[in-house]
Amino acid sequence: MKRLLFLLMITLAAGTVVAQPKKSRTQQQQAAQQQQQTNGSQGMTQRMRIQYPTALDMPEDVVWRRDIYREVDLNDEANAGLYDPVEPVGKQLNLFTYIFKLALNGYIPVYEYRLDGNEVLDATAKVDMKTILDNYHIWYEEKDGKLKVENSDIPSAEVKMYYLKESAYYDQANSSFHIKPQAICPVMLREDDFGGEAAKYPLFWVKYAEVEPYLSRQTVKTSDVNDAAIMSLDDYFTLNKYHGTIYKTANRLGKTLAQIAGNDSTKLTSEQKRIEKELEAFRNNIFGDKAKRDSLDSIASLDPKQAKVAAKKERKSRSSSVSRSKGSSSKSTGGSSSPRVSVRRERH
Repeated sequence: MKRLLFLLMITLAAGTVVAQPKKSRTQQQQAAQQQQQTNGSQGMTQRMRIQYPTALDMPEDVVWRRDIYREVDLNDEANAGLYDPVEPVGKQLNLFTYIFKLALNGYIPVYEYRLDGNEVLDATAKVDMKTILDNYHIWYEEKDGKLKVENSDIPSAEVKMYYLKESAYYDQANSSFHIKPQAICPVMLREDDFGGEAAKYPLFWVKYAEVEPYLSRQTVKTSDVNDAAIMSLDDYFTLNKYHGTIYKTANRLGKTLAQIAGNDSTKLTSEQKRIEKELEAFRNNIFGDKAKRDSLDSIASLDPKQAKVAAKKERKSRSSSVSRSKGSSSKSTGGSSSPRVSVRRERH
């Protein structure tokens, strides 16, 4: 009897010991999963920034800078790669779908598009994605505080334009000229029920420096005849492969070119061309007159013998020009009406 009681006590004790670790193990697994999810959501951005280093931001103390706002039309052949594919194909996404998913999952913030068109890229202008979805009637589901939008409900097909702010600046620290994107705004074009001209709906601003680490992971096609011609989205924007017409520059009155030109389309086009020429002229003449630099470079690239021959020719041309000028001056003097007087000093 005592032996039976002893065995029963051992069995109960063993059961207690086994049951407790089982419960503890389950709790540990759940805690580990929660911690992993937390670390994943919080550490993704930092990890990606380390893995995909980005270019330096524009210095704040540059001596020359001009901010340009462009309309990047996706119907333009140079920008068509940003529209393809309209719906995701495997891991391949177009620019808007990629930005939309990053914002929806909380990887990048989005900023309000104000009525005056000027961007404010700080915490005061941040807007919640749920507000964007509600304002533009984008279908979504909310579960456990998370938003979910099916690929077919993302209005990627309607985003056929972007507003892009870029800064052209001269960096005196390394004597270089750059054009760097600063912010991107997807624009949705929606036609009304009467089939009129599509209305523009700018959705939100995205700060380029915040989305830049992710653009290195997504590619864009750069040719319609060669499917192997691709580059990363970051290279596409950094190398200024996009094409966009200027609709505004940073000016003290805050006016767009359309407001300056009024209803005169010819004046609007001439203003756009004028600004483009000013930028090109500044870039070409930033280190002096290009024609003079080319002539000096051509002389410097000659062999020593050729350089001597060129120098001789230069001296001959100079001496001949001097002799011609002397001859012409003597003729003009001889033909004058005033008598020629000479004074001769004699030695004593």
